[in-house]
Amino acid sequence: MNTTATEPGDARAVSGPPLLNIANALTVLRLILVPVFIWLMLHNGQGAHLAATLVFIVAAITDKLDGQLARSRGLITSFGKIADPIADKALTLSAFVLLSVSGRLWWWVTIVIIVRELGITALRFVMLRRAVMAASRGGKLKTMLQMVGIVGLLTPWPLFLSELFATVFMVIAYAAVGAALVVTVVTGVDYVIQAYRIARRRQIP
Repeated sequence: MNTTATEPGDARAVSGPPLLNIANALTVLRLILVPVFIWLMLHNGQGAHLAATLVFIVAAITDKLDGQLARSRGLITSFGKIADPIADKALTLSAFVLLSVSGRLWWWVTIVIIVRELGITALRFVMLRRAVMAASRGGKLKTMLQMVGIVGLLTPWPLFLSELFATVFMVIAYAAVGAALVVTVVTGVDYVIQAYRIARRRQIP
């Protein structure tokens, strides 16, 4: 027999996941940690910079965790779709800028990364009207390399390593940033090509 009655769980299916959920809470936490990270980095002293590095690592972990929770538990919301990339870019780009301000990274590297990240983020938002441009494997590799490079350059290695080992870890960090820069540019070009192809398909009658 057919019935028009709805089960209690159906209301959630229609209205979507609640705005207040663990995934969104982690995204908000990351947004809060960004100014804390910046404040610590602007202080002199290796102790403050070590604390800033730890804050950055915690924020980076929330970036990976909130996405996994949102997908696995069906907690994807419109707020999360907008706030998550904003929090992600605010964290990584502020780190690159502060590394350049402190003289640990060339400004041209930071500028290239900023232009690519903001440009592709804007492009993906514009393309939402036509198609969802999902993060590619190259994009995920880019993020991983950026995180490794940033943490490597942020960490005050001389606090707990000899000069030789501190130098080795700094070289590894610069190598990661160099690789991240290459992948950043390549994936940026790939996103532009994807967007062009999607736009052309939509125009074909």
